[in-house]
Amino acid sequence: MSNLLILEGGCVQIRSARLEDLPDIAALLGELFRIERDFKPDKALQQEGLRMLLGMPERVLLLVAVQDGRVVGTCAVHDGVSTAEGARVAVLEDLVVAERFRRMGIGRALLAAAEEQAVRRGARRLQLLADRTNQPALAFYACHGWEPTQLVALRRRPNLIESENRPVAAYAG
Repeated sequence: MSNLLILEGGCVQIRSARLEDLPDIAALLGELFRIERDFKPDKALQQEGLRMLLGMPERVLLLVAVQDGRVVGTCAVHDGVSTAEGARVAVLEDLVVAERFRRMGIGRALLAAAEEQAVRRGARRLQLLADRTNQPALAFYACHGWEPTQLVALRRRPNLIESENRPVAAYAG
């Protein structure tokens, strides 16, 4: 998968990520996680997570935008299933463009490529999480047809030591 985008500053290629792209993608994720309150930049952890994503091509598509051999943007598309819709869905994660390359159409191109690939993989709905305080990102998504839902994202980080001492609910498999 590869698309070419012609911009004022040159050509940008949208393609699937490769192993050698991981340091650049991790640096971009660092930019994103400095904005988001729920996550902290940690290049080693981000690279490990990215390696895991590359190891699951049947479930995850990791895209990059490349200009002059340098990764300037990225996003990931994870496959899922919606029981509500009885269909495949796609979850978009980590859409980020390097600060000096923003407002050039790269984010829009990544979003379009992600949607195209998700539909090609059978998704009937795309969804994403965005930091509620990141107004530029929320405006970007709204401008491109994304709508807020009534759902609220929650998370829990299980404490593995505590869980060993907790009673386990019976699971009948």
